[in-house]
Amino acid sequence: MAKMTLEQLRELRDSKKMEMTQRDGEEKAARIVIGMGTCGIAAGAKEAFDAFLDELNSHAVKDTRITQTGCMGLCFSEPTVEVIVPGMPRVIYGNVDGKVARRIVREHIIEKSLVSDHIFDKPAADIIK
Repeated sequence: MAKMTLEQLRELRDSKKMEMTQRDGEEKAARIVIGMGTCGIAAGAKEAFDAFLDELNSHAVKDTRITQTGCMGLCFSEPTVEVIVPGMPRVIYGNVDGKVARRIVREHIIEKSLVSDHIFDKPAADIIK
C-alpha cells in the first residue's frame, strides 16, 4: 500500500465519517434495508450499497438510514432492497444494481415516487396511485 500524506488521511477519515452517519439510526425519517445474504452479495448487493451511500451523500440527504439484513427470501430477484418512507407504502425492490439504487434515492427518497419497474413485493393495488 502506498504511503498517504496527513491530508489524505484526514480526507479518508472525513469521507468514512460521512458514510457512517448514514448508518446511524437516530432521528432518521426514512430507511433503506439491503439484503446482504450470500445470494444478495453474489448478485451485487455491495455495489448497490455503495451506490446508495454515494447518491445519498451527493444529494446531501441526511434523514435516511441505510442498513443491511440477511436473506429476504426473494433470491430470484437479488439484490433486494426494502425502502420505508413515512407517508408511503413499504416497498421491496428487486434486481437493484448501482444504477437502480441511484434511481431509488432520486425518485423514491427525494421525489416521493415509486420506482414501479423494480417493485417485487407490491403494496396493495388501492395504495398505488
